[in-house]
Amino acid sequence: MDSASPAPASAPKAWYRPSLTQQIVLGLIVGCLVGWWMSTMEVEARKDWDVWMKVPRDVFLHLIKAMIAPLIFASVVQGFAGTGDMKKASRIGWKALLYFEIVTTFALVVGLLAVNLAQPGAGVVLPAEAGSVASLAKPQTLPEIILHIFPTSIIEAMAKNDVLQIVAFAVLFAMAVIAAGDAGKPVFNFCASLTGVMFKFAGIIMKFAPFGVGAAIAVTVGQQGLGSIIVLGKLVLTLYAALVVFVVCVLGVVIWIAKVPLKPFVRAVREPFILAFTTANSEAALPKAFELMERLGVPRGIVGFVLPAGYSFNLDGSTLHLAVASVFVAQAAEATTGIHFSLGQQITMMLMLMLTSKGVAAVPRASFVVLVAALESFKLPVAGAFLILGVDALLDMARTSVNVLGNCLASVVVARWEGEFDDAKAQREFGDKPA
Repeated sequence: MDSASPAPASAPKAWYRPSLTQQIVLGLIVGCLVGWWMSTMEVEARKDWDVWMKVPRDVFLHLIKAMIAPLIFASVVQGFAGTGDMKKASRIGWKALLYFEIVTTFALVVGLLAVNLAQPGAGVVLPAEAGSVASLAKPQTLPEIILHIFPTSIIEAMAKNDVLQIVAFAVLFAMAVIAAGDAGKPVFNFCASLTGVMFKFAGIIMKFAPFGVGAAIAVTVGQQGLGSIIVLGKLVLTLYAALVVFVVCVLGVVIWIAKVPLKPFVRAVREPFILAFTTANSEAALPKAFELMERLGVPRGIVGFVLPAGYSFNLDGSTLHLAVASVFVAQAAEATTGIHFSLGQQITMMLMLMLTSKGVAAVPRASFVVLVAALESFKLPVAGAFLILGVDALLDMARTSVNVLGNCLASVVVARWEGEFDDAKAQREFGDKPA
């Protein structure tokens, strides 16, 4: 996943208490079966089932929308105010943030290229939604887009879930919190507390996800048949292929440029990588990543800054996933609305995703939250987000492990950039003699 608060150590769960991921997969399976059964009904007989199946789906969607504004505002203020103190910002911090932005931009580019080449959403037909084509029918000009970023009322922006305006206001507000010094500390502490509360709120909402997913899939399959789900296999393959290309071509080039010792790095990162993949929880791998990167030769001070900061600013896998998922929905929406989502609009959405993906980095199933917000902002059908959530368990493992891999590499790159990486220690700990 993008990030989630790690669960405290406890006894193994009983077989009848499955994890959230298992519950969502179960909801997907049950929803497909119910939808298949509904598809055999006559149209009139299916109408009542459609109405009632849409209730849990829409309840879940409403709760997701309700948390977007406070969560993004609080987390952006906390993140920027916590790391943006110019007096405390060091050379390492700026290098890390610069590296994060460059690499996540490449992640967006790779995702954008992959989804436009593979066209995974071309065969998907989504139910028409009221108002879903309003903003696409009359696209804003560049001056209008720039002016729209800055709100006249933050309350109005939050009421409309206008993510761009919320982020813009939150960044400026965070700068004011920093400038206020001691007077700004209570505000910062409040935003930190609100962020923590919203994370818990998100966790509560996600407990309802299996029902929302099952109901959404049941409605879709009931209307379109099981063939509507098979096409999602192309989305999964597209994301996995894009992540492989990103790791080999982008992170591989970074390893070559920074002269990172490949074999020791692979041996050091494999355990947190596998842990992240199997648990779909990047923070579950954080303690092990701390230990192993320090053993690899990265100074403790650099590890201590880069890895935690990367969990907000360097979510390579999640960023790439958002690029693929958002354009997938736009491609699927084109069959319904008949309106083409242009490359310029895709790039505008990517710029917004660069900000919003950082704003809610530690939310369970954060990519879904950010995706819904992006679709809302660009008036694209949110029904596509539910289809994606149905296979999110498969997508989650891949993007989470790439997030961890990218952050581990970032700590090594920054250490090398500072001239403090210990090559001898890397060879001693992870060289030809396995650790």
